[in-house]
Amino acid sequence: MLSVVLGRWGESPVVVRNADVPHEAASTMKVAVLAAVYRSGLALDAAVPVVNRFKSAVGDGSYVSTFDWDNDPEPWRLLDGGSASLRWLAERMVTHSSNLATNLCLAQVGQEAVARVWRQAGATHSASPRGIEDHAARAAGVDNRVTARDLARLVRSLEPELLALLERNSWRVDLAAGLPPGTRIACKNGWIPGARHAVAVVHPADTAPYLLAVCYTGPLASGADHGDPAARLLARISARAWARRHALDRRGPARAR
Repeated sequence: MLSVVLGRWGESPVVVRNADVPHEAASTMKVAVLAAVYRSGLALDAAVPVVNRFKSAVGDGSYVSTFDWDNDPEPWRLLDGGSASLRWLAERMVTHSSNLATNLCLAQVGQEAVARVWRQAGATHSASPRGIEDHAARAAGVDNRVTARDLARLVRSLEPELLALLERNSWRVDLAAGLPPGTRIACKNGWIPGARHAVAVVHPADTAPYLLAVCYTGPLASGADHGDPAARLLARISARAWARRHALDRRGPARAR
């Protein structure tokens, strides 16, 4: 299943395809956690103990993150008595897609704060009710879900400071890979076996910015950090969006393709 939303930044989308079909969120849920952290009122520079045990979203159990399932080794170096600022953890969560940092941030703000972010964005089919690798919650049917339309709504709701953080995303193998080198892009992606998603604000030098959200669920998604065929699919979609970037100025009703 492939879902796409494309349109000029701040305007209605001009391309809509399967936009309200839910997908497993993978790491795109980290955008909602990021917004929850920055809107929480917590002291962003306060030290947070780096631990690896978290309360499950169901029952009285707990869960842990797995190093081999993570994309960022840096927070793991602080285990066993170390600490980090909430600001740093939130940054690693989106710039390096750290799972451990995500669960630490989620533990600080709570699930309701993340749910409130989705509501404020106007999301209708998306939610992030559990942490990453909360297997007990997933077995109970508590899943992180996103749609392409809701990802677009979420990114539109972000403060400029948070969009600037997304420009520092170091994982550039999908939407960013379909753009000319040096193109300014604020993006967050997510990938697991069976799914590859990304949402981005692209800033061409020769026209106004545009927003692209793509969710793919299917056999092309290997879950590999690099060399994922689904990442190449997203890069091709991004390249096509780039090629028609000037046509996005032609306002009209959104159309399905």
